[in-house]
Amino acid sequence: MTEEELTFDVLIVGAGPSGLSAAIKLKQLAIKEDRVISICVIEKSSTLGGHIVSGAIIDTTALSELFPNWKAEKCPIKNRVTNDEFYFFLNKSNSFKIPNFLIPKSLSNSGCYIASLSDVVKWLGSKAEEIGIEIFTGFAATEPIYGHAGDVIGVKTGEFGRNRDGSNGKNYTPGIAIKAKFTIFAEGSRGQLGKILIEKYQLDKNSCSQNYALGIKELWEIPTENSKPGTVIHSLGWPLHSGTYGGAFLYHMGNNRVSIGLIVGLNYKNPWLSPFQEFQKLKTHPKILKNLQGGKRVGYGARSLTAGSLYSLPKYIFPGGALIGCNAGFLNSSRIKGSHSAIKSGILVAEAFHHSTKNNDFSTAILLKNFEEKFKKSWLYTELDTAKNFKGLMNKSMLFGGVVTYVEQNILRNKSFIKVPSTKPDHENLISSVSCQRKEYPKPDGKITFDRLSSLPLSGVNHEENQPIHLKVKNPQTPNSINFKIYSGPESRYCPAGVYEYLDEDGQPAVEYTEKVKLHINSQNCLHCKACDIKDPTQNLVWVAPEGGGGPNYEGM
Repeated sequence: MTEEELTFDVLIVGAGPSGLSAAIKLKQLAIKEDRVISICVIEKSSTLGGHIVSGAIIDTTALSELFPNWKAEKCPIKNRVTNDEFYFFLNKSNSFKIPNFLIPKSLSNSGCYIASLSDVVKWLGSKAEEIGIEIFTGFAATEPIYGHAGDVIGVKTGEFGRNRDGSNGKNYTPGIAIKAKFTIFAEGSRGQLGKILIEKYQLDKNSCSQNYALGIKELWEIPTENSKPGTVIHSLGWPLHSGTYGGAFLYHMGNNRVSIGLIVGLNYKNPWLSPFQEFQKLKTHPKILKNLQGGKRVGYGARSLTAGSLYSLPKYIFPGGALIGCNAGFLNSSRIKGSHSAIKSGILVAEAFHHSTKNNDFSTAILLKNFEEKFKKSWLYTELDTAKNFKGLMNKSMLFGGVVTYVEQNILRNKSFIKVPSTKPDHENLISSVSCQRKEYPKPDGKITFDRLSSLPLSGVNHEENQPIHLKVKNPQTPNSINFKIYSGPESRYCPAGVYEYLDEDGQPAVEYTEKVKLHINSQNCLHCKACDIKDPTQNLVWVAPEGGGGPNYEGM
């Protein structure tokens, strides 16, 4: 079968907030000047918003730039923050509320809204289609296409109907080559192609190590008497150890729903730690439990966050394309927010491209100059600049980081007196399992706490049963000889979907090391969170996109 080829002026990989915003802004600028521009957005999820999971508290500053009248245009952002609480959990029973005057300014949610980012993305997609932007869902970009000069000229999408053994199934369909004058990569955190491009063009040559976190979330329906729309609760401390970066959130949405989650920095040291199990423990704390009692779970999901700082930001323009949103690292971890910065990065790249093409100049140097000038003059740069020490400080100590961040933001008025970049990637932080105390977790009660496998149906996750495994193992000996022997198989704990398990020669869960212990991969469970790609200690595990349309299918997340 012949590979089909499509051509557009601009191709955008990823229909998240950054990708859709870039597409919309490009079209708005073209319409304003009566210019014609063809734009294509491809998305690996089968539906718009299907792979989007976030808290989410949304700062609408960037959205207002894109749609000044968004409130009147049926945007699903309606629940304004009315009550903002921050707690330090001392242990499983006790806590104290931190006074608002002691909270760093970046953690204030005044003027923000609680919403489902998945629903917002669906709305953005509808607005994009209204103005003639083509959106193809269920198409996963699997490799860049390069021109003769080494520049990006598009992407190839994955094949459909390939069997696990590599043969063609009865419904086999080859991928499509989609080419463009300019390709924008908005894949989200730890994007497959973004990772390839950063390495190829050495975009992080002058950047500090990027850091990531894993966010695990549940959506609950709770009794009416427990519902307090507009109430925001954040916490630090228990159940996480003081040396582990992270914190919890609980947001009261409308319709008797709450969004609850735990964010765990993937630079943690103890290989026995299970972010999923820590999250289950969190829900038993009295301050959290009272919000959930009498309710039921209706959603579950997980996703990595690019949580570095301005120091870790790579060059975002390269020959033929750009990185935006979490794919580049524009999230502001000090605010626990990324949707507003993702939208703004999409607006900025659209403006830079539009400005460059007025003179038909597609050169990398001109585009980079335009983007950098616009970025450094924007409120987004100012915001990220004031928070550039946050992750580095928190990596050293949550208490020390919190104090210094407070001093910088509240007393010195966003002036930094030290430089604290992240010094090494997350996967280098694990230490041997014999050096750590083994963590024991209680069995779930099936009412408030649950196991991973019973949680998966609430994510809507689905992959074709016989498709090739999309979680690649570079060296098949490494999981046994290093991951299990030295670290006791950490991927069996950090994966929030039960994808990885170590089995002994009888096919039972392995308890102790022998040469016959093998790693088994349940790829059909994968939530596409990318934790394995980030945290694997030897970078031997590689996440690649499965057949388009596979993965979670989030609703209201």
